Amino acid sequence: MELNLASPTFKANPYPTFATLREQEPIRRITLPDGRTGWLITRYEDADAVLRDQRFAKDVRHVFTKEELGQLFPVSQQAGQQLTGAAMLNRHMLSADPPDHARLRALINLSFTPRLVEQWRERIQAIADELLDTVQDRGEMDLIDDFAFPLPMTVITEMLGVPPEDRTKFRLWSSEVVEASGNPETFERTRGDMLLFGAYLHTLIEEKRKQPAEDLLSKLIQAEAAGDSLSEVELISMVFLLLIAGHETTLNLIGNGALALLEHPDQMEKLKRDPELIKTAIEEFLRYQSPVMTSTQRWARQDVEFAGQQMHRGDSVLVVLASANHDTEAFHDPEDLDVTRQENRHLAFGKGIHYCLGAPLARLEGQIAISTLLRRMPNLRLNITSEQLLWRPGTLLLGLSKLPVAF
Repeated sequence: MELNLASPTFKANPYPTFATLREQEPIRRITLPDGRTGWLITRYEDADAVLRDQRFAKDVRHVFTKEELGQLFPVSQQAGQQLTGAAMLNRHMLSADPPDHARLRALINLSFTPRLVEQWRERIQAIADELLDTVQDRGEMDLIDDFAFPLPMTVITEMLGVPPEDRTKFRLWSSEVVEASGNPETFERTRGDMLLFGAYLHTLIEEKRKQPAEDLLSKLIQAEAAGDSLSEVELISMVFLLLIAGHETTLNLIGNGALALLEHPDQMEKLKRDPELIKTAIEEFLRYQSPVMTSTQRWARQDVEFAGQQMHRGDSVLVVLASANHDTEAFHDPEDLDVTRQENRHLAFGKGIHYCLGAPLARLEGQIAISTLLRRMPNLRLNITSEQLLWRPGTLLLGLSKLPVAF
């Protein structure tokens, strides 16, 4: 079976292929573009196990020798910093193992508790209303460009203290990161922009050091100054992660959730009649069309047997979250969208120590965004056919490039 997870055509309907893999080849061996071996994990039970298994490392330095790392991640220099794409992408908590993971996560954990996130409710609601005010009289919009993207981007940049005029830069940079996942040619083409991203963050951090404010970035800088073992590269990498993860996943949650309702009018009507269903609806959107299609990479620390397959040190392991969330062994009628679904142990936010720190914020933004859309635009409908929808390339995320709607 030919498989191209990064293809927009494949991503338009990957679920029949995932079902076949779960049944016939749940631990699928693949050859990576660089010739190394990788493994796709598609069943829920196996996915849940891998996400918790410390035999699979997130930090490449715990797997490969310095010589091997030099071949995998060539070093470039920019603005006096060792800011390769790999360095920026692999020095934050998502790509760290214990004990570094706990140290890095602890620095921002308190900023994303449900209680503190709830304090952003009024501001998120105001942003949602402001965005819809802008398009209300037009009768149509691109739900991605006009709503799903700017809402979480505004929230995370305000939380971090990023100047509003710089938000458009982040869209370009973050899109390149996402679309380069699983595509070495795209990664090489965008390496220069990734260095620019790193250089920008370095400059922003220096400005915050001189003029700290009441924002998350200033708090992280103060933590570094207080000796909490946060290096300059870790600080840049952490801000990079928060900016990318803080809006890309929620952008897809809002876009995918809206599309799911537009393609299932009975579920849309159910949610309109009973707005209190929004919490279970958001969990269902997370399961039904997972914003993150695959986990980030893990590597086998040593030779290991897993689910009957022999994996070798350095093998890449990729958990296909979107497949696990459609496993008939874990969910009743998983191909059906059900905004009232109660038993919903989806893996959209991962599991184990790397469970998504921003889950409370993503849930709140999703609830407010979808509820506001249905309340203010009760006649919301697709402006193109489902077959004309374009999905973004890359293996990491599952989201739309555009979503033209009328109302």
